[in-house]
Amino acid sequence: MIQQAIEQKLHQAFHPTHLDVRNESNMHNVPPDSESHFKVIVVSDVFANERLISRHRKVNTVLADELAGPVHALAIHTYTPEEWTQENQLAPASPNCAGGGK
Repeated sequence: MIQQAIEQKLHQAFHPTHLDVRNESNMHNVPPDSESHFKVIVVSDVFANERLISRHRKVNTVLADELAGPVHALAIHTYTPEEWTQENQLAPASPNCAGGGK
């Protein structure tokens, strides 16, 4: 449910050419079926001529309600279509959980 809300909001805000929202809660010390840790990959022309911090601020603004509530962690990867092609359509892998007793 939270994942779907994130996907919908990012689609509406950025009209991405590629969007990947991954629930990575299972990689952390949280109850089964949690929706608390996410990774988002957003590829959009909206990010052209934007610095990385500006791109992340835009995503954080769109997802402010989720970040103020159930979402504990959000890894953000933003690209223009050209950058995404240069990255061979791959975002960095998420690190293993470093805390929480796992």
